[in-house]
Amino acid sequence: MRGAEQIPWLYDPALALLERLGLGRWRRWLAAGARGRTLDLGCGTGRNLPLFPAETLAVGVDPCPQSLARAHRRSPRALLVLARAEALPFKDGAFDTVVSGLVLCSVTDPPAAASEMLRVLAPRGTVRALEHVRSPLPWKARMQDWTQPAWTRFSGGCHPNRETERTLEAAGLAIDPSTRLARDTMRRFEARRRG
Repeated sequence: MRGAEQIPWLYDPALALLERLGLGRWRRWLAAGARGRTLDLGCGTGRNLPLFPAETLAVGVDPCPQSLARAHRRSPRALLVLARAEALPFKDGAFDTVVSGLVLCSVTDPPAAASEMLRVLAPRGTVRALEHVRSPLPWKARMQDWTQPAWTRFSGGCHPNRETERTLEAAGLAIDPSTRLARDTMRRFEARRRG
């Protein structure tokens, strides 16, 4: 489904505005903790790529060729791969860090994407996530449910009412509470394999 998320000239200015309004701090936190071989899941137009520490080896994955073209202009040295989060073309345990920045709201099959994240994560690796999620306030969650069909169509796949933390935990990840920050519907956190 093509929507605003797959139109780089529209998506980038909207994200730039949100970053000026506060999202930029969250994105810098997300990228700053990456270590070693880093997968930028759903890299889009590459807004995370220049923010990764210099010692990381960044690989960006996205299903939209137009977004990857813009990501290449933003970060020419990053390896970019056309793929979906639900079917990653990498071997098991290939990445020390998997970064998910405003991605899991838009994947077709969140449990499959979470399983793939876990599969490609090294045994002692870290998932770093920045996502918007279903509101904990019942009235707001109902509003998200009501607007979701139209918003999903307009955006090209974004579901504002997903319970992303639960999805990741169900896949076998344990969220580190010391890294978790929640503001309204925004979440940021680190997670590792359970056990």
